[in-house]
Amino acid sequence: MTFQFRVLLVAVAFLAAACGRSEDTAAPVATPTVTLSRSQAAVGSPLEMKYTFDVAADAPAFAEDYWVFVHFLDTDGELMWTDDHQPPTPTRQWKPGQTIEYERTMFVPKFPYTGQTLIEVGLFSRQTNQRLPMSGETRGQRSYQVADFDLGVQNDSQFVIFKEGWHSTEVADDEVGTEWQWSKKEATLTFRNPRKDVTIYLQVDRPVAGFAGPQQIEVRIGDAVVDSFALQPAQAQLRKFPVTTAQLGTADTVEMRVVVDKTFVPATVPELKSTDPRELGVRVFRAYIDSR
Repeated sequence: MTFQFRVLLVAVAFLAAACGRSEDTAAPVATPTVTLSRSQAAVGSPLEMKYTFDVAADAPAFAEDYWVFVHFLDTDGELMWTDDHQPPTPTRQWKPGQTIEYERTMFVPKFPYTGQTLIEVGLFSRQTNQRLPMSGETRGQRSYQVADFDLGVQNDSQFVIFKEGWHSTEVADDEVGTEWQWSKKEATLTFRNPRKDVTIYLQVDRPVAGFAGPQQIEVRIGDAVVDSFALQPAQAQLRKFPVTTAQLGTADTVEMRVVVDKTFVPATVPELKSTDPRELGVRVFRAYIDSR
């Protein structure tokens, strides 16, 4: 192969690559920003994320209520998990020049990876999968890098054990790292006593009705009720409540009970068309003790 022919091949390859990276010339509709509550997070821990969208002054009216896609990538750019969601203020209500802000808690799922984790966001249509152009750092396909954090392993002090009163763990087929356990009428969680004030995160829902009306739930440590709330069917809740050092007690291990006023057996509810004979209370996705 002659020198001139090798140069020609290199030039052709360069031009082909350049054509493949066609620049997005569409006018951006907004500039996204994400601020994280911490620069390091462990598997299973909550990550508080503040989203900001500065709508362009010349942005046209949004044709539909677009969703925010949120992608978590490893250092090779491989997708690990997502947290796609609809913003609290639907995009059809966004106005030119307006700043849209909201906060959202994301739990780091169980994933076999440690190291720098990149976060990319964008706006997309759930009807057509079309993505909207925005301003910011992008590697293409209208996905914009907005933040990063270091992902580490969970340490022993963060473990919460599902003790008595729980059914076996169930895992989602279509969502990476998503799992849950159903409680019975009363169920116990245990964790190491950090001997200082904490914030407890409890992510729960009741995906089917099972019975009429809301379900009353209490979270108790000893005789003290540290949180109580009503849960409607098909309504997910993330509870965040403080617990003092005194409420945790003096023992090395804390026992926290989740108590519901009503349970149901799916097999006895005709409209569910289920053969499940279990007594079900509330479905718990996450229980986390934040002692920072």
